[in-house]
Amino acid sequence: MMIKETDLCPGGRLETLLAMMSDDEKQANATLEMLLGQHPNDPRLRFLKGSLAAARQDYTMGVSEMRQAVDLAPEYWIARYQLGFLLLTNGEPHAAQEAWGPLHGLPENHYLRVLVTGFIYMIQDRFAEAIERFQQGMLANAENPAVNSDIQLIVDELKVRDAESAESSTSSVDLLLRQSMLKATRH
Repeated sequence: MMIKETDLCPGGRLETLLAMMSDDEKQANATLEMLLGQHPNDPRLRFLKGSLAAARQDYTMGVSEMRQAVDLAPEYWIARYQLGFLLLTNGEPHAAQEAWGPLHGLPENHYLRVLVTGFIYMIQDRFAEAIERFQQGMLANAENPAVNSDIQLIVDELKVRDAESAESSTSSVDLLLRQSMLKATRH
């Protein structure tokens, strides 16, 4: 689908919404719904709605809204990344990899591509390689500090997990599922 300028919420209104999200979640949700009524094909609004739903642990709506964002704008890379992340943290590693597929077309050193490679290594229980890629991705990421915060939490857990790997049969996907701190991410 081709996004037309008229489909997009004006920048100033979007900035106001983003500022409101950290101050008054109830008002932010009401404003978001109003803006979606006016601009239902704005992928940024769909992504925000999905992020807020995921933060409330409404993963079905979170995935649905993020999928809509990606359907509207297939090259909305952060939405695609977060959709895969949400799918992975909900025990759907194959769906996550499918969502991330187009990110492999980004330049080799693009932080999202590097991070996704880390997740794939993690899914394969290749923790040392996952940690290395996550660290490379964080170094390459100057665009989105919140992503680095999430990844650092994963790296810290993987370091513990890597040290314990000989003693346990718990998979890395199980590890992510246990990470309730990762469930409330907003990007």
